Amino acid sequence: MAAKEVKFSEDARHRMLAGLNVLADAVKQTLGPKGRNVVLDKSFGAPTITKDGVSVAKEIELAD
Repeated sequence: MAAKEVKFSEDARHRMLAGLNVLADAVKQTLGPKGRNVVLDKSFGAPTITKDGVSVAKEIELAD
């Protein structure tokens, strides 16, 4: 079997970089000893207040 080869165009790379920048901007608020609390508003239930960067990263949904 031949190995799969995946190639992305320049546009795909720019979109991926933009998404990673959004993720980094959201998570960096929680880092360090002066990290801030963030509120996660879910579609169900009460909002959650957390200082956990992993939880923040898991809740981020981008259009593409």
